[in-house]
Amino acid sequence: MNVKIKKFAVTLFKWIFFGGVIGIVVGSLTSFLLKTNDFLGDDIRMNHFWLIYFLPLAGIAVGFLYMNYGKKESVDSAKGNNLVIDGVHGKAGVLRRMGPIVYLGTFITVLFGGSTGREGAAVQMGGSVAQALNQFFKVNLLDTKIFLMTGISAGFGAAFGTPITGAVFGMELTALGKMKYEALVPCLVSSYSAHFLATAVWRIKHEEFIIETVPSLSAWTFAKVILAVLIFSLLSVIYCQLRHGIQKFTEKFFHKNHMKRAFVGGLLIVGLTLIVGTQDYNGRGLEMLEHSFTEDVPPFAFLAKLIFTAITLGTGFVGGEAIPLFFMGATLGNTLSNMIDLPMSFLAAIGLVAVFCGGANTPIAAFLLAVELFDGKGVEYFFVACIVSYIFSGHHGLWPSQTIHEPKSRLYSTLGGETIESIESKKNPR
Repeated sequence: MNVKIKKFAVTLFKWIFFGGVIGIVVGSLTSFLLKTNDFLGDDIRMNHFWLIYFLPLAGIAVGFLYMNYGKKESVDSAKGNNLVIDGVHGKAGVLRRMGPIVYLGTFITVLFGGSTGREGAAVQMGGSVAQALNQFFKVNLLDTKIFLMTGISAGFGAAFGTPITGAVFGMELTALGKMKYEALVPCLVSSYSAHFLATAVWRIKHEEFIIETVPSLSAWTFAKVILAVLIFSLLSVIYCQLRHGIQKFTEKFFHKNHMKRAFVGGLLIVGLTLIVGTQDYNGRGLEMLEHSFTEDVPPFAFLAKLIFTAITLGTGFVGGEAIPLFFMGATLGNTLSNMIDLPMSFLAAIGLVAVFCGGANTPIAAFLLAVELFDGKGVEYFFVACIVSYIFSGHHGLWPSQTIHEPKSRLYSTLGGETIESIESKKNPR
């Protein structure tokens, strides 16, 4: 018994220690990411609109980074979050250099007007830091996988100010229908440590979204929410399919020359920006995202953001996809509020969470995100929204490396062990 207790105590200490170290490091690095993005995106780009014209050249710079410094043997940092997921599954090793490269690539993308977010860089930096600690302390394979999840949790928790969501997101991200609860302690410690560092030490102020009115519970309101969520889940599928389609086409057409891909993508974004006559859909779009909770926004803003983001990330620029998904869902909810007769801020919030859930395939983390972002308001509606979005979005998602442990429903004839990439390949044979 004493041996078991000693082993338990040593393991628990190891998880808490490594979780704390990863959280502290990633929390500080994510704070740097947020502050720098705010400076480049708000203080510089928004006051110098002409910077958008240099986006094609910025694409060449990003492509050069990944083609010359992002590869090691068969491992390619350009896979982004997919490489971290492969690392958790033991299919590939996460490169330590991936974190610095994605940070620099994200800064370039944000400064010159590419449509992107933040969590991708934070998650990849988290995986990079975890991999560095794994190699330094020479931990075993099982702990390597757990600490990579821990890095994911720290990055997400610090990026959005949602430590509980971050802890679960790290465990839920890698496989549909399965969570590795063994990783709960280090993921929770890292996420809270990173969140504390970001908010208490580095004074990061996260966006606040307020639901002004929550409808009373009724079967009719639930029916309207489910109807809206079906539309939101369809939006997430359309985005993922377009994003992956652009990436596959440009990689094949340009023979995986990331500089050429991103240069053409930059030209397309510049052209689209001139057509729409505004830069509201460049960068992160936080201003319109916040406005979607309080006032009418352009009715097709969600579609513009979808196209801008799919082209930006599909052609080789880097960053995150959570913020763009938040934007799409909230602005579509804003548009639908008059048609479905639900409060604007409420339906914008439902859209934000539902589109993210459908794209990320993380229903528990998405529900916890709603709880943390909206102070627990309307939890019954959000719970149903996450379930419906998760099921009806099918086996599609932002990250093709996600493994299907169990199909979402018997409605889908999918075998366990497949990935989203393999399923999409079957549906779109070459």
